[in-house]
Amino acid sequence: MEVHNNQKLIILTAPSGAGKTSITHFLLNHFSQLSFSISAATRQAREGEVDGKDYHFISIETFRQKIKENAFVEWEMVYEGKYYGTLKEELQRIWNLNKIPVLDIDVKGAIHVQQQFPQTTLSIFIQPPSIDELKKRLIARGTETAESIATRINKATYEISFKQHFTKVIVNDVFENACKEAEETVNNFLD
Repeated sequence: MEVHNNQKLIILTAPSGAGKTSITHFLLNHFSQLSFSISAATRQAREGEVDGKDYHFISIETFRQKIKENAFVEWEMVYEGKYYGTLKEELQRIWNLNKIPVLDIDVKGAIHVQQQFPQTTLSIFIQPPSIDELKKRLIARGTETAESIATRINKATYEISFKQHFTKVIVNDVFENACKEAEETVNNFLD
């Protein structure tokens, strides 16, 4: 995939439950030149999620075939048997529209994409105010078992240790303030 200097990328990353998806939606609603990069995933769709809008839901077999074909900019087995990735053709689709892809991806994937596009990437790490607050948010979702919450908390602690690898760290304590800070950061990047 050939990348040109004008082909910018914006990455939002965070531990699960820190608010990156909500902040991503806020940015997409505020900047018409941004477009959501739809990740591929092997997990089942959650209630309300739409294939081709929220994710490209594909089988594990199809995902593994695409890995062999080098079709991903980044991919990860985030949890046992659950793969997520960013397809090269998805970024190209957005660039062909003269828009800037916004990637809402996990920390390892974000680092990997940033390494491939060092000159044209803005990466924003959304940090929860504390691990305790993160745990409360995950419990409040009502979609996780106690075991999966424990797994996500352990992973979050590890992921926060990588925050210095990103262009900007935003602590999502008060959602409106985090959105305002993200908006200012994106404005500066687009200038």
